[in-house]
Amino acid sequence: MRNALIALVATAITLIVASVAAATTHRTARVSASCTPGSLNLVTPGTLTIGTDNPAYPPWYGGGSPKGSSWKINDPSTGQGFESAVAYAVAKQLGFTKAQVKWLYTPFDKSYAPGKKSFDFDINQISYTPARAKVVTFSSSYYDVNQSIVVLKGSKIAAVHSVAGLASFKLGAQLGTTSYDYIKNTIRASSVSVFDTNDAAVQALKNKQIDGIVVDLPTAFYVTAVQVSNGEILGQFPTPPGGEHFGMVFAKGNSLAGCVDGAIATLKSNGTLAKLQQTWLAKATGAPVLK
Repeated sequence: MRNALIALVATAITLIVASVAAATTHRTARVSASCTPGSLNLVTPGTLTIGTDNPAYPPWYGGGSPKGSSWKINDPSTGQGFESAVAYAVAKQLGFTKAQVKWLYTPFDKSYAPGKKSFDFDINQISYTPARAKVVTFSSSYYDVNQSIVVLKGSKIAAVHSVAGLASFKLGAQLGTTSYDYIKNTIRASSVSVFDTNDAAVQALKNKQIDGIVVDLPTAFYVTAVQVSNGEILGQFPTPPGGEHFGMVFAKGNSLAGCVDGAIATLKSNGTLAKLQQTWLAKATGAPVLK
């Protein structure tokens, strides 16, 4: 009797384990199936529509712009430049071919504005902030970044080597950026100019209307290498508590974000993301830290 009871219990345990395993397998299959191209919540079925700003600047985008293209400086569809390469790597993880990816011009400040989106996700050096996350959904980080400041060589501000020392100068940044927030909340500059585009801010620096422009560090390298011949990176700012990172932006609550997070996790674990950073950003990460 005792042996029969033990056998009965063992059989019950086996059935329970098998049932749990089957349920787990079913959940895994369901999650995987929900991230196939045909199951994603897309603006246009079968097409992954990706937003970014125009002009598309290096080192985030590269390869130039073909004659007749509406894209300035670089056409995102080349797959060159860090963000273009990351976007296509994510698309591949989701099961899209390059031909199934469509790029859509989206002004920076429109990318994280509340409301319906014409893109599936936007990738444009958009830093996560709690305020922005109230009206859009962010992916996990695809790049951790520091802010920096560009000045003119030989100018008075070029002799400054501390964050506190910048407060008395006139600084500028693009509207709606964390660069502008940094000037206001951390540097607390006495004079701040805000510009609709980064190009306008750069031009103001060239015209000596402002003393310095605050941008993310990789962008600062492009500004000094191409846009401002007598410009220099004064330094980068210390990493803020909790860090600052770029995330892809989705319409609030879009389930696609979870699938993209899975793709980013895979790209991190298999070394692809690190390789892309080395390829496109390695030359744009070294600058002294201002204290």
